[in-house]
Amino acid sequence: MEVLFELLVYAAEFVAEIALQLGFEWLAGRGVRGVGQLRDARRAPSSDPPRPDVSPALAVLGYATLGAVVGAVSLWPFPHSFLGPYPARLANLIVTPVIAGALMSFIGGRRQLKGEPLIRLDRFAYGVVFAFAMSVVRFLWARHGS
Repeated sequence: MEVLFELLVYAAEFVAEIALQLGFEWLAGRGVRGVGQLRDARRAPSSDPPRPDVSPALAVLGYATLGAVVGAVSLWPFPHSFLGPYPARLANLIVTPVIAGALMSFIGGRRQLKGEPLIRLDRFAYGVVFAFAMSVVRFLWARHGS
């Protein structure tokens, strides 16, 4: 019975860490969307030519940076990892970004079906990059910080 309880505790900690990262990723996506809408609203319809799209490499760097910053910000309300033992934190470093990327891709697919404009964070790879950068910051803080 005690082993079952320990497994349930680990599962709950893992779900809490995933929920934390997904929540912050969702907030970052809302922020990126808002900035894009402001930029589009400021641009006069015919006065400015459309800007060339940002290269994928630069976008990856931008989302990695944003993910690291959000990871650092997430330490303010949640300074300790929900996952205690090192192996669980290491697994989180790998598994959570993949889950986050899949969910962001799913959300992007739903937005596309509704005809809403997509941002790169609505795609699997960019969601993984963002979540991985956030996970790395939280992983390193839990290891070296507090």
